[in-house]
Order: sequence, then C-alpha cells, then structure tokens
Amino acid sequence: MSLVKSDKGTISIDFVHEALVCLNQRAIDPTPLLMSAGVRPELLDTPQSRVSAAQFAKLWHLITEALDDEFFGMDSHKMKAGSFTLLCHAIVHSETLERAIHRALRFLRIVLDDFSGELAIQGSNACIILTDKAVRPKRAFAYGTYLIMLHGLACWIIGRRIPLLQADFRCAAPKFKTEWEVLFSRNLNFDQSHSGISFPAHYLAMKNVQKEQDMKAFLRSAPANFLVKYKNSAGLSAQIRRNLRSTLPANWPDFSSLAEQFHTSEATLRRRLEDEGQSYRTILNDMRRDIAISLLTDTEQSVNDISHALGFSDPSAFHRAFKSWTGKPPGIYRATAPLNK
Repeated sequence: MSLVKSDKGTISIDFVHEALVCLNQRAIDPTPLLMSAGVRPELLDTPQSRVSAAQFAKLWHLITEALDDEFFGMDSHKMKAGSFTLLCHAIVHSETLERAIHRALRFLRIVLDDFSGELAIQGSNACIILTDKAVRPKRAFAYGTYLIMLHGLACWIIGRRIPLLQADFRCAAPKFKTEWEVLFSRNLNFDQSHSGISFPAHYLAMKNVQKEQDMKAFLRSAPANFLVKYKNSAGLSAQIRRNLRSTLPANWPDFSSLAEQFHTSEATLRRRLEDEGQSYRTILNDMRRDIAISLLTDTEQSVNDISHALGFSDPSAFHRAFKSWTGKPPGIYRATAPLNK
C-alpha cells in the first residue's frame, strides 16, 4: 500500500477563520461556501483542525466569487474577479524574474488602492517592500495574502522555490505565528514600519521558464500551489520528508538510521535540524498527521487499518496521537471531517 499521494499537505483552520472574516463583516453566512468547499462548519470550533490545501483553495475561490474580490475585501478597492488571471498575462512574457516582479508590482499598485510594493536591492539581498495607507496596521492575513501571491508568482515564473531570508509584518504577531513560519521563513519580524520579504538577489537574473500556454494549469491549481508546492523545498527537513514519502510509515527509519542515510553523525543531523527549527519527531508527527487526515477524509479505510498503515502497533496510541494533533479522536474527526467523499 502506498501512502505517497495521501501526503498532500494541510492548512490550519486558523487560515479558514481569517478567510471568513470578510464574509462575517458583511453578515454573509459562510456555511454554504464551507460545505461547497468540502469543509464541515463544525471544524471551525476545533482550534487544532486542519483542511487540505485543495479544500482551502476551493474555499478561497468561492469567497472571491461571492464578493467579486480576489483580495478578500482587505483593500478599499476591489480586486475584481479575473484580476489575478490578468496579472499572470502581464508577467508571463517577462524575460527575467526581476522584470516580472516589477510588472507584478505595477499591476497590483493599479488594482489596489491601499497597498504599494517596490523592489529594492540591499547588498546581496532583494527586498519587496510593502507599504499601506492604513493608520492602524491591517491583519497579518492582508499582508500575508499580498506577499504569498507575489512570492508564488515569482516561484512559478522561474520554476523553482525561491528561499525567503526573512519576512516582515507591520502588524502584531498572530496567534498562529508558526503557520506563517512554514509559508515564509523562520525569520519573522512583527510590529515593523512596513511589511515585506527578502531573498537572495541573484534570483532576479534568472530567466522566465513559463509560456502563456502554461498559465491554465498554474491558475487551475492556485492558490493551493502557493501554500504547498512552494513551501521551503531546499532545506534538510524537506529532504527528509521527500525520503520518507518513498517509504511506508511503518518502515520509516529511526534517528540513528536516518543519520547513516545522510552520511553524518546524529549530533550533526540534530543540530542542522535545530537550525531549521525542526526535529525528526516533529517531521514524523506532521507527516503522520497529514496522511491520517487524508486517509480519514478521502478513503473508507477503518481507523484500525489507518493506525496500522501509519506504523502504530497499538490503535489506542494512534487515537491519543491523533487527538493531540487535531483536538479530536479519529472517529469523531472523520464524522466532522471535510467532505471529500
């Protein structure tokens, strides 16, 4: 039995709450949109719940269609439906990443009234500096949406993940700060004078590898591709995840064997993971959690079979672990899970 396809990545329920703010502000009942996206409304009451990136992407599209605003009502001017597609058309013929970013920033400056971004070179780093007109800082979700959109486009244009050196936010840190670390960088700074991201400047000279005919597939997958595909794929933890995906969870190596596979000592491997803010236990737990959620949501396998597939010798241990991951036992989670069947 292969579980590779089940490890699709999941999104914290906190992001669902953030996406729904614009509906709540307009007294629009989010229930029909949640159900259409395959997300049971009951999950909103479980702080540790997660949904798949595909379900969050569908909800994203449903909300933007309902509001006719691809920026979730977070700017005083609507980013009307179809704007993102036009943005892709505006940059797809750029020769280099630098040209594409300049065009994207100009486009967004025209479409949005409150936000303005500029590209600056500071030593060996390229910085996208985002300013806004609001007297009081906006939500992290507003700055994050703009920057995720831009970063995702930049990664797509050159066909590879662009590692972010740091991300700055004008607002205070949200309670789900660790989720932003996954999307951006461990080096997050809040309560700053402006928002923005920085990355190695040498990426700016890289050639555009996309063609207009490639856009359809890209747009069909957005924004899930921003949230999952372009997460950090260059670090050691990402390499470990790729290795684990080729093996059934029951056969995942212990830490000593993993160190041998990477031709290093346990102490060195542990230190390198700590430098990325990771541990092998965290990686294993995160992968088991995402696979478990996917199997509970997408298959009819029994809880005991899923427990065995994930490498738990005792189903009760799986029940305890799953409850610690999501706040609910697996059977109850399945009953209130996203509607993928």
